[in-house]
Amino acid sequence: MNIGFDSQALRRALGNFATGVTVITAENADGQRVGMTANSFNSVSLEPPLILWSIDKNARSVDVFDSATHFAVNILAADQIDLSNRFARMQADKFEGVDWVRGAKGSPVLAGCAATFECENFDKLEGGDHWILLGKVIGFEDLGRSPLCYHQGTYSLVSNHPLGQKGSEPNATDESTNIGRLNDNVYYLMLKALHVYQAGYLPKQQALGLTVSEARAIFSLSDNPQQFRAGVPEIPNMPESEIALLLDHLMSRGLVAQRNEGYHLTNDGLQKAEELWALADSHPKSMFQELGASALGDFKKNLHAIIDAF
Repeated sequence: MNIGFDSQALRRALGNFATGVTVITAENADGQRVGMTANSFNSVSLEPPLILWSIDKNARSVDVFDSATHFAVNILAADQIDLSNRFARMQADKFEGVDWVRGAKGSPVLAGCAATFECENFDKLEGGDHWILLGKVIGFEDLGRSPLCYHQGTYSLVSNHPLGQKGSEPNATDESTNIGRLNDNVYYLMLKALHVYQAGYLPKQQALGLTVSEARAIFSLSDNPQQFRAGVPEIPNMPESEIALLLDHLMSRGLVAQRNEGYHLTNDGLQKAEELWALADSHPKSMFQELGASALGDFKKNLHAIIDAF
């Protein structure tokens, strides 16, 4: 148990709780329009219909959210990472070039989301360095799109849990229970294969002392060091606000160092990168060894063909 922790260590631990990603928007009577990315959204009650989210007391948009009578919760869809990053930045007009409409009570409602909720300000509660804002839902739209998710500091996707593995179904008694049209469905098979692969791979990566986001950063630093020479770069599937914090954390572990404005792997970081690449090479070979020497190569070619086709 981590007792003597700092706030960043607590933040990383809390990041193990996977959430959705929202953009909260509002416009007050003076026409001031604000929007901010938040993953603190949650449901509270159905009778009455209440939701909550939280905002840093020092956030620039606090006063507008405080003075507006209503706000909107826009649950982002999986293809809206750019919107998440946009509304997480400080910039003059976050809505410029964004497709949105004014809701029933004036709050901006973003287009293409998984769902949207228009809310009346219901209550404001003290929550340490944040305000907890309660909203009463006055209207909503359920578009059913696959949502954007957030886990361990990185963007993630939702996929159905691959039930149906041997022995996992209720009353499964033999192989015959796995025979059916669903088990010949390509999408379902790909999900199951990914789950099987991750179940073996991720524990080995964690045994190297790295989380998923830490490993991704070290992979990126090792594979594309030039991207880090001028400062904090983009890392695929990671919110911009998290990258600098992650690099600072890796610096505190002695895996990354700063040179002028840029970043590079230390000797320890290079060693950790070699361990990661060795795992990335050895794990698929062990998974495919019973299928023959050419099976892995053929599998990679087919994956590239599927990706390139779209």
